[in-house]
Amino acid sequence: MKIVISGQELQEKMTFAVNLLCNTVKSTIGPKGSNIIIDHSAFSPFITNDGVTIAQNIESEDQITNTILELAKEASIKTNYLVGDGTTTTLVLLQVIFNEGLKEINNGKNPIILKKELEESLSKIIIKIKEESKKSTLKDLENIALTSSSSKEIAKIITEAFKITKNKESIKIIEQENNSINLIYKKGYSIDTLLASPYFLADKKEISEENLSVILINNYIQEIEEISIYLSDAITNKKSLIVLAEDYSELVINEVLSINEYSNNKIYLLKIPEYGKNKYDLLKDLELITKAKIINDLANISFENLGLIENIKIDCSQSTFYFNENNKINEKIKELKSLFDNTEEYNEYLAKRISMLETGIIEILIGAPTITERREKKMRADDCLCAINSAKDGFVTGSGLTLYKISDSFQKENQSISNILLKALQEPFKEIMFNSGLDYKEIISEIKLSNYQKVYNVISEKFENIASSTVKDPTKVVIDSLINATSIASILLTTTSLIVNEYKNNTNKINDFNDL
Repeated sequence: MKIVISGQELQEKMTFAVNLLCNTVKSTIGPKGSNIIIDHSAFSPFITNDGVTIAQNIESEDQITNTILELAKEASIKTNYLVGDGTTTTLVLLQVIFNEGLKEINNGKNPIILKKELEESLSKIIIKIKEESKKSTLKDLENIALTSSSSKEIAKIITEAFKITKNKESIKIIEQENNSINLIYKKGYSIDTLLASPYFLADKKEISEENLSVILINNYIQEIEEISIYLSDAITNKKSLIVLAEDYSELVINEVLSINEYSNNKIYLLKIPEYGKNKYDLLKDLELITKAKIINDLANISFENLGLIENIKIDCSQSTFYFNENNKINEKIKELKSLFDNTEEYNEYLAKRISMLETGIIEILIGAPTITERREKKMRADDCLCAINSAKDGFVTGSGLTLYKISDSFQKENQSISNILLKALQEPFKEIMFNSGLDYKEIISEIKLSNYQKVYNVISEKFENIASSTVKDPTKVVIDSLINATSIASILLTTTSLIVNEYKNNTNKINDFNDL
């Protein structure tokens, strides 16, 4: 059974849903925004000020309201997917665009004409934002990191990591149980450790070996004789050996463990941790690094297949191959980068491969006294990293001031820009000042007197000169926030009817963004 809602009833439901979502989230915007406690059925409640996380947890028992909520959330989720930051700003903009647009529609404006005006105005605003944008230096990235995280400690370590790799995918943020924040840099190609037996590690936490022979086998090892020539060579020449294959029979594992027991050099049996195309790509990368030749047919093996790795570290979670770059590896990096740039959908595994071949991997370990604080710190670190990554292509003055300035300039120039967007552009600045306990009118008056050459730093509680100010936002974040807010608001404003199932809980509903 389906229910159809339209007209005044639909408008009221939309208004309620949008305001419920946006009013909850916008209280967190800015360095002095508040936190939100979110209950979790499986874990302890956690505290966050991350816009998209809060938005995703807002639901209603009313099926109609919940349907509209899911659509409105998409603006924030899409911004998070594209840039990983600016999700709260997106919802602040969305609320104004929707509410002001609804007023115009109720005053007789055609929704389709309104949508077209919004799109035309949006194009002009984006041009203005790009004109305001400046190229980022390392110092600018540090300031953006501080603005995003509101923590000097987090900003410093994230910036330090980004300085080394210049690649977001090379940096992994992990929770740890102590109270410190640490950076661990691994210049090598890391794979998940799948030991054929835990006895290869024995009682050691980590194995570190130099100058090991390597064989890469795209097959299952059933008999010890299938790899005996490599085992004999390792024993004769007193060299350790790494074998990477799909899997091993119990007989092969036990015989190799017996060899290790009576030999000074060691043989390590690792399983390939990937499947399908990822497995093929992994083997090809390791073939390049070790100069081994992949064995696809165990009936045709020779010493020509044998490779070498200068150093490897193996622990219970990761195995890292350390290597020196060469022309072939550099050519491979260029090839993968070209493939990455021409791939429509984001490919996480491809990005990871590029990172490991080019710069290595950095792990940032985030600790805090309690689980709740640790989660909150990790979320801020994630946002901080996304902000820096987005800002590498340029920045604008932060605290919502760039959007406010653009709104002001369009009004002075009397350009044909939608009044709805002009009002929306001022809202992020107003909300940031409001959440800081300030009267935005007093602050903006001072800024206008300086002809927008000043900005108010909420953290230091001082006016700063634009040229030397630390208050900056990534240009890409600002643009994507505005695009996504306008897109979802336009869809809502041009919707005249809603059809929902009569029952409330549809557990089989598919969310297109679950895998983003």
